[in-house]
Amino acid sequence: MGGFHIREARDADWPSCWRIIQPVFAAGETYPAYGGIDSEEARAYWMVSARKTYVAVDEDGSLLGTYYLRPNQPGRGDHVCNCGYVTADVARGRGIATAMCEHSQREATRLGFTAMQFNLVVATNTAAVRLWRKLGFEIIGTLPGVFRHDRLGPVDAHVMFKQLSGG
Repeated sequence: MGGFHIREARDADWPSCWRIIQPVFAAGETYPAYGGIDSEEARAYWMVSARKTYVAVDEDGSLLGTYYLRPNQPGRGDHVCNCGYVTADVARGRGIATAMCEHSQREATRLGFTAMQFNLVVATNTAAVRLWRKLGFEIIGTLPGVFRHDRLGPVDAHVMFKQLSGG
C-alpha cells in the first residue's frame, strides 16, 4: 500500500493524531469543531466516542493520517456509519485519504454497516468533494450557508452518501 499501512489506533497514538488534527480544526475550513478545542475535547470526539479509530502509519512509524468510524445515528439509524478523515500535511498527495476511505468502507461492511453518510462536506473543500465522488459517494443534498468558514463566512455543505451492502 505505498509504504504505509492502516491499523486500529491505540491510546499511545493520540499525541500524533492531535498534531495533525489540531491545525485542521484550528483552520476552520473543513471541520465544524471550533478553533479553540483542546486536546482532551478533541480526543473525546475523535477516539472515545467513535466506534473505531484508525491510523495510517509510515514504514518508520510516523502517523500520516487518521479517521474515525461511528454510527451516524443511534437506534434505528445505527446501520449507517459516519467517518471523518484527516491527512497530515506532509503526507498529502500520497493517496492516504483514498486509502483511508477505501479501508473505512471495508471496515464498515465488516462491522455490519450497510451505508456510509458524510453529514457536512464543506462545498469549498473541492478536493474532498471530488475524492468522495470518485470513490462512489453521491451528493444527496446541499445545505445552504450552514458552515461558518473562518475565511469565507457562511458556505454551503453537502450531505454525501454511499450504499455499502445489504441495503
